[in-house]
Amino acid sequence: MPILEGQGVTRHFGGLAAVAGVDFHVGEGEAVGLIGPNGAGKTTLFNLVSGALVPRPGTIRFKGENVTGFRPHKICRMGIARTFQSVKVFADMPALENVLLGLLFGAPGRVSPADAAREAAELLDFVGLPAVGASAAKDLTLANQKRLEIARALATKPQLLLLDELMAGLNPTEVGQAMELVTRIRARGIAIFMIEHVMKAIMSVCDRIIVLDHGKKIAEGTPREIATSKAVVEVYLGE
Repeated sequence: MPILEGQGVTRHFGGLAAVAGVDFHVGEGEAVGLIGPNGAGKTTLFNLVSGALVPRPGTIRFKGENVTGFRPHKICRMGIARTFQSVKVFADMPALENVLLGLLFGAPGRVSPADAAREAAELLDFVGLPAVGASAAKDLTLANQKRLEIARALATKPQLLLLDELMAGLNPTEVGQAMELVTRIRARGIAIFMIEHVMKAIMSVCDRIIVLDHGKKIAEGTPREIATSKAVVEVYLGE
């Protein structure tokens, strides 16, 4: 059974179908890429999965349960976490406190302050930020703010992590480090659904790729199948 499944997922803004009748699924522990031109509907689809928007019509199921219309905080506590295309950190708060927020308010169950502080420090270490706990989030580099956002998402103890353009704005060295981090997250048994324009990353990290164009799914397959798809080359990859 897929951990995440969408059927006929649709969302209009005025007369524009940002997402139009899209079927998709993510298996347990799987890494699935979501690509397409700017304006294809990728982030809108993430907003529908995470509860920021409600599909009309369409159905989204998580672990077999219909979560269509659930509020974002409920979906988060069920086990879906996300990052954002434009990094969203609490800029004036220390990095450690950013992660603590995920543990104290996004994770299921309760945790003591002492245990939360320990777990937050461990997560900062896991994402490669062991020495920045006391630093204000706004003082971190873009790459490190993205790592911090991942640590906060992981603090909610997800089974599925949505990554929205993690590699955007990073240099080649940072892209390689981000790819390695995604691999280590998968090793924890967490499924990945990722939007990405860096083809090296999407082709290397993902088991399967979904392609959107003008809100519709135009292709789905393995990285090799997508790279050789005439339809995908024409609308997105280029010659």
